[in-house]
Amino acid sequence: MRILKFGGTSVGSAQRMKDVAKLISTGEKNIVVLSAMSGTTNTLIEISDYLYKKNPDGAGEIINTLEKKYFSVIDELYSTEEYKEKAIEYVKTHFNYIRSLTKELFTLFEEKAVLAQGELISTGLVNYYLNETGVKSVLLPALDYMRVDKNAEPDVIYIKEKLAALLLEFPDADLYITQGFICRNAYGEIDNLQRGGSDYTASLIGAAVNAEEIQIWTDIDGMHNNDPRFVEGTRPVRNLHFEEVAELAYFGAKILHPTCVLPAKLNNIPVRLLNTMEPEAPGTLISNELDRGKIKAIAAKDNITAIKIKSGRMLLAFGFLRKIFEIFESYQTPIDMVTTSEVGVSLTIDNTKNLSDIVDDLKKYGTVTVDKDMVIVCIVGDMDWVNVGFETKIMEAMKEIPVRMISYGGSNYNISLLINASDKQRTLQALSNHLF
Repeated sequence: MRILKFGGTSVGSAQRMKDVAKLISTGEKNIVVLSAMSGTTNTLIEISDYLYKKNPDGAGEIINTLEKKYFSVIDELYSTEEYKEKAIEYVKTHFNYIRSLTKELFTLFEEKAVLAQGELISTGLVNYYLNETGVKSVLLPALDYMRVDKNAEPDVIYIKEKLAALLLEFPDADLYITQGFICRNAYGEIDNLQRGGSDYTASLIGAAVNAEEIQIWTDIDGMHNNDPRFVEGTRPVRNLHFEEVAELAYFGAKILHPTCVLPAKLNNIPVRLLNTMEPEAPGTLISNELDRGKIKAIAAKDNITAIKIKSGRMLLAFGFLRKIFEIFESYQTPIDMVTTSEVGVSLTIDNTKNLSDIVDDLKKYGTVTVDKDMVIVCIVGDMDWVNVGFETKIMEAMKEIPVRMISYGGSNYNISLLINASDKQRTLQALSNHLF
């Protein structure tokens, strides 16, 4: 069994839904995870915003507009009146539910229920279309098996047991369709997985059923070796290690969330990134296999702030770094990069919400300087220290570009450079020219 996940752009129109239906109708009993139609979640967030502001009329206008959009999709998607009527009633039910929330006190709980409607609608429409074309597909409601615990972490035992029971109810199904992103929390309320969304759902399902492979279908031909928005001549990377993908995703590659493939990695299930627009393209295969001695890809993380603490008290002292890191912990601010010397430590953050308070606390221990508008550039591959020459190639590419910090040795999979945001494009291009 394979898990096939399709994002919002892949089901973003009636024609795209038909294309997806063709891709998944292969005769294999796979589980298909679908996101909401592209644009829907943002519109549902806007509706929620009006309801928070106690403006039901404003919310009502947007609800009506979004509902009409779905009616036009239905008109184009189905060829029979029977299924058009079924789909219209299905969509009306979900929009009437959203309208019912305009008459009540609106809180975070109601907002999460509103946001869940996008996935519920898209899966229902695709399932009806498959049934109309003769495919015996079945809806597996994510709210019946996907749950997070009191710490907002997936309840993997619950997921595995409930999903196995659901699959047993429909032994004759050709395909199983389910929603990404949405779940219930430990109290039974509608919630969502947040990190990684539908990708995370696919990975959790894959682990729960011990899938042969997890496929993430997007509108890009796999993960590229650099950012095609800034660099010419990028190409897809055919094979990546899970650790390499985690580094790339954390440091800016938008195709995957850094935590979403963790269940697949732990259960040794390969993940394949594929392109809905070019289904024949090989894409990128992610596994626990490492290509030795190769630099694979480059990613960049924007909106970075560098903080430097310089203090003579650090020299030959113990406990100094602990005090520094405790300040960031107290403000729940993660640190990306760290470099140290005998009398100073430099580090980076991407969350500046509490920056002024953090700086005030740091001044108790030394002189503090702050550099904003920085970018972390991450070079990923087999970066084991025994591989001679990789660092030289990277620094040769950077010979005309100022580097604020360098981080190497914390991982066997990356070297990170901190640069000015104004130097981002030429840095990415220079590294591509030298490394690939």
